[in-house]
Amino acid sequence: MRKCPALMIFLASSLLLVLQTLEVVNAVGCAGSFFNANSSYVQNRDSLFSTLADKVIANSGFYNASLGKSPNRVHVLVLCARGYDQQACMNCVESATKGIQSNCLNRMDSFTWDKDVEDHVSCLVRSSNHSTLGNLELRPAIIYPSPLSIESSKNMTLFEQEWDAMVNRTVETATEAQNSSVVLKYYGAERAEFTEFPNVYMLMQCTPDITSQDCKSCLRECVALWKTQFWGRQGGEVNRPSCFFRWDPYAFHGAFDNVTRVPAPPRPPIPENGSPITTVKKGRSIGYRGIIVIIAVLTFINLLVFIGFIKLYARRRRSNYRTHLGSAEYSDSDGQFMLRFDLGMISMATDDFSTENKLGQGGFGTVHKGTLPNGQEIAVKRLTKGSGQGDTEFKNEVSLLTRLQHRNLVKLLGFCSEADEEILVYELVPNSSLDHFIFDEDKRSLLTWDVRFRIIEGIARGLLYLHEDSQLKIIHRDLKASNILLDAEMNPKVADFGTARLFDTDETRAETRRIAGTRGYMAPEYLNHGQISAKSDVYSFGVMLLEMISGERNNSFEGEGLAAYAWKRWVEGKPEVIIDPLLVEDPINEIIKLIQIGLLCVQENAAKRPTMSLVIVWFGSETITIPLPNAPAFTGSHFQSENDSMSVSNIFTELSSR
Repeated sequence: MRKCPALMIFLASSLLLVLQTLEVVNAVGCAGSFFNANSSYVQNRDSLFSTLADKVIANSGFYNASLGKSPNRVHVLVLCARGYDQQACMNCVESATKGIQSNCLNRMDSFTWDKDVEDHVSCLVRSSNHSTLGNLELRPAIIYPSPLSIESSKNMTLFEQEWDAMVNRTVETATEAQNSSVVLKYYGAERAEFTEFPNVYMLMQCTPDITSQDCKSCLRECVALWKTQFWGRQGGEVNRPSCFFRWDPYAFHGAFDNVTRVPAPPRPPIPENGSPITTVKKGRSIGYRGIIVIIAVLTFINLLVFIGFIKLYARRRRSNYRTHLGSAEYSDSDGQFMLRFDLGMISMATDDFSTENKLGQGGFGTVHKGTLPNGQEIAVKRLTKGSGQGDTEFKNEVSLLTRLQHRNLVKLLGFCSEADEEILVYELVPNSSLDHFIFDEDKRSLLTWDVRFRIIEGIARGLLYLHEDSQLKIIHRDLKASNILLDAEMNPKVADFGTARLFDTDETRAETRRIAGTRGYMAPEYLNHGQISAKSDVYSFGVMLLEMISGERNNSFEGEGLAAYAWKRWVEGKPEVIIDPLLVEDPINEIIKLIQIGLLCVQENAAKRPTMSLVIVWFGSETITIPLPNAPAFTGSHFQSENDSMSVSNIFTELSSR
C-alpha cells in the first residue's frame, strides 16, 4: 500500500518535536605528542586562548596567531560561523577553549567545532605546535551519528540519489569562486525536500585559509567517511580540523532561516489504467463562514490523527530498534536521550551473566563483561535487591551520566529496568579499578610515579569538570580508589554516581540528613553535620592522593587514619616516610609537593581546602607558592598549632643534609 503524504508529514513532524531536544555533544580532537606539564607550552596556549574571543570579533570572524619559541611555540586558529552574533561567537569560543583545556591533557594538537544551542552559532578553535595556516588538516576526524535509523520501509536507492545530489549542491555552494573575497568564504547551507522526507537540512563550512580545491577535498572526505561508517542513520556530523559537515531531517543552529527549500523531484505520473483523477464540479459557493467551519473540522481531525500517528510510530520504533540493541527513549523530566536495553539482549551479551564473564562483586551487586551483537564490549552493573544502591541511586546515576561527557568520567551507554532487574550498561574499561593496582603488592609496581601522577591529575580534572566546567554542578560524595576505573592506557575515569548530588549553578552548599559515602573518605562537616559542598569531594580527593603516594589504604592506620599519620611525619620533618618504597628512585621534591597538596585538601576547616582548579594549577607550576597546611581533621590537639608547620624549603634542606 502506498504511503499517504499526510502520514509522512505527521511522522516527520513528530520526529521533529523529539529530535529538537537532541543536540550533538561537543567533543575535542586531541593528537600529536605530549608536552611536559611544567613546560611553557601550556602557558603560551592559555595566554593565546585568553584573547581569542576578542580577537576573532575584531578580525571579522577569523583569526590566527602564535606565541613562544620552539619547541614550546603555540599556533592557534579560531573561526566563527557566517552570520554570527558577536556575543554568541565570543561565548562559543570561550566554551571551545575550556573544552580543549579540560580534555586535551598535555597534547600538542587539538581542535573542536563547538556548538551553542541557545545562541545558534558554531565555532572552531584549533591549536598546534606547528603552523597549520594554509594547510589542509584532515586528522583527527570526529563523527557523530544520530541514534535513530532511517526506516527500512524507505526507498533507500531513491533517498541516496537525492542525498548525493544535495551533497553536490552544498559542496558547490560552499566552494564557489564568488565568495573568494569574503573572510568567511567557504560556507554552504542547503534545505531540500525529498520524495519521502518533507525536509532535509545540510551545512558545510571550511576554514578560509585553505584553497577552494582543498576545501572541496575536505568536505568530500567528510561525506565519504559518513557514508562508510554510518549510512542509514537519520543525520549526524563529521568534524575535521579544516572543515565541518552536518545533515539532519530538522533545522539546527538557525542556519536555514533564509535558505530557500529545493522542492522534491516530481512524482511519477499515475498510469492511464491507474486510479482516476478526481475532478471538482462547479456549483454554488459555500461562503466564507463555511470555509472557516471546514478548516476548523479538518484541523481537529488532523490533530487526532497526528496524535495517533505519534503513538503508533513510537511503538513501531521501539519494536524495530529492540531487534538490534535496545529502545531509544526520552526521560519524562527533561527530554534527555538515553538508551534502554532489553533484558534479553543484556543476558545474551553476558552469556546469561555467567561466572566466566564476572568482573567484580560488591555490596551493590555484580559487574559482568559483555559483548553486543555489533562487537562492542560493555560492562554490565547488575544491582541486587536490598543493595546499597536502590531505586533512587539507580535513577540518579542514569539521569546524571547521560548528561556528562568527559575523558575522565566513565561513559554510561544505557540502562535496563525490566521485571525485578535494575542494570546499568557502561563502556568497558579494561584495567578494572584503581584499588586493584595501588593496594596490590604485585600490581603496584606497574604504577610508576609518572603513571601515578597522570592518574592523580586525571581524577582532579574529572572533579573540576563536575564542579565547574560541565552544564551541571555535581558533588560526587563517594570518591575513593574503588570508584576510579582505568582504561587500557591507565587513564582514570571517575565512576559510580549513585550517591552524587546535583547543585544549582549558584549553589555552594547544602545539607542532608542522609549520609552516603565511605567512612574515612568523608569530610568531617559532611559526616558530622550533613553539610555538602565541592570541598567535600576535595577532602576525599586528598585522602586518595595520600593513598596513591603511600600505596597504603587509609584504614590501614587504625586509630588515626592516613591523613593524621602523614601530618605527624610532616611536622617531624620526615614526610618521605610515607612515600611508597617503590618510588624511592623518583623525584622526591615533586612527591613531597603532592603530600603538601594532599594535606591541604584534608584540612578540617573546609574554607581552607583548595578548589580543584587551584589544585590543577599547583600540579603544573614550579613557581607558585603553595600555602602551608594546618592539622587535618581527626588529629590530636597537640598537632593543631600552626607554628608546628614546616616549610617545604626547610624539609628539602633537612633531606639533603642526610
